[in-house]
Amino acid sequence: MAGKLYLCATPIGNLEDITFRVLRTLKEVDLIAAEDTRNSIKLLNHFEISTPMTSYHEFNKIDKAYDLIRRMQEGKNIALITDAGTPGISDPGEDLVRLCYEAGIEVTSLPGPAACITALTLSGLPTRRFCFEAFLPSEKKERQKILEELVTETRTIIVYEAPHRLVKTLDELHQTLGERRATICRELTKKHETAFTTTLFEALTYYKEHAPLGECVIVIEGKSRKELEEEARQVWESMSVEEHMEHYLSQGMDKKAAMKQVARDRGVSKREIYQELL
Repeated sequence: MAGKLYLCATPIGNLEDITFRVLRTLKEVDLIAAEDTRNSIKLLNHFEISTPMTSYHEFNKIDKAYDLIRRMQEGKNIALITDAGTPGISDPGEDLVRLCYEAGIEVTSLPGPAACITALTLSGLPTRRFCFEAFLPSEKKERQKILEELVTETRTIIVYEAPHRLVKTLDELHQTLGERRATICRELTKKHETAFTTTLFEALTYYKEHAPLGECVIVIEGKSRKELEEEARQVWESMSVEEHMEHYLSQGMDKKAAMKQVARDRGVSKREIYQELL
């Protein structure tokens, strides 16, 4: 029988956050694939786990994935761990999971710590709907594209950032999104954990003067639907009714549907649009 892949969440700071199930699994599997074996050996030694380790990271994620899959096809059980948190969240584990499914290998996930969820619950911002952007792209054009997409995002936004890039990222977020409520979470689950409830501009001002330490999670409020609707209405009202109609007709809408949509955009009745066109 083929082996199985176990996605094992490990602590993001406080070692007491590891689950009994993860500890048992790490002891019982045949091999542990770790993002950084030098970092993970400290965790394994702390819990007296002697299971063999191998590296699985961004720079070997495809070739190594096929090697791990071959071992699982031979009957080996493998646990995947990341440096901290849940494998597959903003790390190469997602590629291994996809390739396992393609190869018919069974996968299971052992829940545990995730910095994005920990920060969200600490933020004091709405938690029912959220979007997770992880680290913004380093490539300039792609980064700007993502930032522009976030302008109209109504869900709470979660972004990861390294301390030495925090000020630059806060500046870009403020310039693109405008003033928003935000919570900057640092050193999550550790002794010096902080959740700084503030705004993007206030956070930018503060961290220009106080160099941040530790990995950061930025949680930002989404744009209100009311504000979005008002902005859209202002755009439509800057057009003539004829231009507004042409906008939808050029997309293939029939005249009746276009009139209905124009009336909805402008917050008026369809009869008013009809009279205006006459």
